[in-house]
Amino acid sequence: MKLQGKVAIVSGSASGIGRGIALAMAKEGAHIAIVDVNEEKGKETLADVTQFTEGMLFIKDISVKENVYAIVDAVVKKFGKLDIMVNNAHASRQALFIETTQELLDLSFGTGFYPTFHFMQAAYPELKKTKGKVINFASGAGLEGQVTQTSYAAAKEAIRAISRVAANEWGPEGINVNMISPIALTAGVEQWRDSAPQLYDEMINKIPLRRLGDPEQDIGKAAVFLASSDSDYITGQTIMVDGGSIKLR
Repeated sequence: MKLQGKVAIVSGSASGIGRGIALAMAKEGAHIAIVDVNEEKGKETLADVTQFTEGMLFIKDISVKENVYAIVDAVVKKFGKLDIMVNNAHASRQALFIETTQELLDLSFGTGFYPTFHFMQAAYPELKKTKGKVINFASGAGLEGQVTQTSYAAAKEAIRAISRVAANEWGPEGINVNMISPIALTAGVEQWRDSAPQLYDEMINKIPLRRLGDPEQDIGKAAVFLASSDSDYITGQTIMVDGGSIKLR
């Protein structure tokens, strides 16, 4: 029980990677605040989480700054503290660079970068008290400059930038800030696999471990490591949980 008694907020945790992280942390003893806009899926995840621990559900639009602060306040009011902040939520749409509009940039930054930034600011006073952990999310889209991913790549690299700044500024106060860059088999990827099996197989063959990560068993356990005392001497790092696809230097 690596996270026994810890309190975590996990954004975008009704499904996919966020759900996997919420479940992995719950099974290690953490109390989980699930944050999402999908009420049906959020309730399903809450039901699964509460088989192992206490949980809360927030169906909130976190592109609204006031909602972010209200979530942090409610979590601290219920549990008395905050130990772990996981910023997973992000939405975007693909377009060629020349066709990327302000609307597409606003979507990606408004659902990914700004909520991450605001959650970090809102959580900071509490994380300072607990010498807590921040886990943010990077992407190969930004690291490699994947085509049609201008808005997503830009927001993800902006998240990496502020994460490194916070790691430097908050390190003396005992707060660790790290990033995960994942590849995972989510419901959306499963749909794509079923509709384009040849392209899916081509992608798998480019991954050294020849499979996609499991949201709970692979990405979730990496998040548990970064949230636990096992990672106390790691900060400001991008952890590639992608089967060896990208090797940082």
